[in-house]
Amino acid sequence: MVKKKAEKNHVSKYERRTFILSKKLKKKLKDPILIEGLPGIGFVGKLAAEYIAKELKGKKIAELYSYYFPHQVMMKKNGLIRMLKYRMYLESTKTKDLIILVGDLQPMSSEAQYEIAVEVIKYFKRLGGKFIITLGGYSTGIPVTNVRVLGAATHKQVVEEYSKKGIIFGESKGAILGAAGLFLGIGKIMGLKGICLMGETHGAYIDAQSAKAVLEKLKEILKLDLDLSKIEQTAKETEKIIKKIEADIAKEKEELTKQSGELSYIR
Repeated sequence: MVKKKAEKNHVSKYERRTFILSKKLKKKLKDPILIEGLPGIGFVGKLAAEYIAKELKGKKIAELYSYYFPHQVMMKKNGLIRMLKYRMYLESTKTKDLIILVGDLQPMSSEAQYEIAVEVIKYFKRLGGKFIITLGGYSTGIPVTNVRVLGAATHKQVVEEYSKKGIIFGESKGAILGAAGLFLGIGKIMGLKGICLMGETHGAYIDAQSAKAVLEKLKEILKLDLDLSKIEQTAKETEKIIKKIEADIAKEKEELTKQSGELSYIR
């Protein structure tokens, strides 16, 4: 009797709820740092991270896709479409390599946030990463003239080190929602250190000035050759994209409500 070979229980990466498509790197990275900036309060983190990636001309090395993202594609001016996704760019400095993570949106469920954070951190650790910097806004509810950059960190040593660099600790209160908080929390569990840099902002509008304040601190801390004169224009371009995404999702919610009679909230 001829025995049949057992079929391998192989699951394609495309069948997973969250997956990363990455390029093979030609060299080992130098003490890589992950910089995360996704949509959030005042879109401060998103503005800052995307500005770094664009101005430093980072090389795209990975994209993250997830079934947790809204079921839609974006239509581009050239007639093509693209999926909603996170993108990771590599920028090399004299002493370190930076992995800059940006994206279109954040999922709303806790399960999605945890799963995506774990996948990103696992990928970052495979690259030899040990330190994470997340970027965001700290809502004051009032207009801010002189923007301060507040901090929250994973370890006491990080607080001591970054206090010397002008980051203010102990004055921010409450919780850090979404990726800016979870990347640090899960990263700490997985043996990494990190810090969240938060620019003060009203919180009700896209705040380029707050993003600029965060970028100024990052430029100083990481010794980046970064021109910040174009940040205002970047804010205007980002606002157009965000409004388009939010309008599409609002329309989708309205259609779902008509069909089911129940409100389905997705952002």
